Amino acid sequence: MTNRSRAREVALQLLFQRDHNPHVERQTIEAFALDRLRDPALQQFCLALYDGVVADQPAIDDRITAAAENWRLARMAVVDRNILRLGAHELLTGGATGVVLDEAIEMARRYGSADSPAFINGVLDRLRQDASASATPDSEPPPPS
Repeated sequence: MTNRSRAREVALQLLFQRDHNPHVERQTIEAFALDRLRDPALQQFCLALYDGVVADQPAIDDRITAAAENWRLARMAVVDRNILRLGAHELLTGGATGVVLDEAIEMARRYGSADSPAFINGVLDRLRQDASASATPDSEPPPPS
């Protein structure tokens, strides 16, 4: 496991906690990251992931809901929902697609159910496809020369 993988896991733990108790003080969140990640750069990466998901959660949740056909966010397992939020945030903010998908699937393997890796892969891949389709502008082909 890479150090950044560990920072993602800690961010996932913080998001999981937030799902159950959204009123945890910032000092407690930072202490949790500090206690688990000794490297200041990893602490910063972890907290940036957490803060990014929290700041954009309504938009992220909307994108996940659209990509996860026939699944309401509230019915998803808490671990799966937060892995998707973390992965979606990284994908939508320009994270390396292969790395983001691999990391999310690995977290699903470690912390989710037997079906979680395939579910996470399917939803994030759909979200990636939707994001890349909306990023390519509709343009007319160039005129014949």
